[in-house]
Amino acid sequence: MSKKTAKKKAVVRKDMTRLQWTWHEMKRNKVAYFMVAPYMLIFTCFTVLPVVLSAVISLTDFNLLEWPNFVGPENYIRLFLDDDIFITACQNTLIFACIVGPVSYLLSFMVAWFINELSPKVRAVVTLIFYAPSISGQAFLIWKTLFSSDRYGWANAMLLKLDLITKEIAFFEDADYVMPLCIVVALWTSLGTSFLSFIAGLQGIDSAQFEAAAVDGIKNRWQELWYVTLPNMYSQLLFGAVLSITGAFSFGGIVTTLAGHPSVNYVAYTISHHLNEYQNTRWEVGYASAISFVLFLMMIGSNMAITKLLSKVGR
Repeated sequence: MSKKTAKKKAVVRKDMTRLQWTWHEMKRNKVAYFMVAPYMLIFTCFTVLPVVLSAVISLTDFNLLEWPNFVGPENYIRLFLDDDIFITACQNTLIFACIVGPVSYLLSFMVAWFINELSPKVRAVVTLIFYAPSISGQAFLIWKTLFSSDRYGWANAMLLKLDLITKEIAFFEDADYVMPLCIVVALWTSLGTSFLSFIAGLQGIDSAQFEAAAVDGIKNRWQELWYVTLPNMYSQLLFGAVLSITGAFSFGGIVTTLAGHPSVNYVAYTISHHLNEYQNTRWEVGYASAISFVLFLMMIGSNMAITKLLSKVGR
């Protein structure tokens, strides 16, 4: 390309508005946009459109049997001012997310970092061992056996044998134990897809970058991690953060299996439980949509905060 042509294009770009330039670039790269069109269509139909419909339906009184009746923000007013159980569910969800999300995220990365230092054969075996709980379906039910409320539960049997207790403890029926145990189970099953993405990201870093960093003054592994490893894994870190956030906010099914629905005194009752109750039991779809939209906004807010934090990595 000649200097004259480049200068002409620069003038054209300067004279265009942002929208006009975007449209110009789309026409210039129309083949590329055509290739991604099927994905964008599927994404719009199954992700964007449901979110928009949920926001619209949340402003109505809808029970699946009658035509929706527009009520404006009434569902949200009822949600935050009249629904005490929802406030409890919000508190439990935030506690759960603030513990499980960051801890599972850091745990996944640290385990992946450790495994990456092993030989290839050992690495494959250890990866399978750590990843197995997240792909084993109902494997978490082992915790139901460990903390069974009778003397056949392993925890009760051991405590009775050591004379530390005089009668069995109903772990998943006692408000003091339900939330801590559910958090432990959540962490145990958290080494999932984000864990594998971290391993892939670590293995994809060029070793020459570590050699160059050593020449530039990197003195220890922690500096190497902060200035070389993490910046090269930004996409994997962001992907893992999204998975950790969504998993922490929607960890309801396992809690229901372990502690019942609702859990004793609502100590492990989350927003996803509240959503499921109004959607599948009471059929108050408008109110359930308001709950789901609030949960969606909480996830988006958390994701934005994590993205901002990750942008500071390596600086």
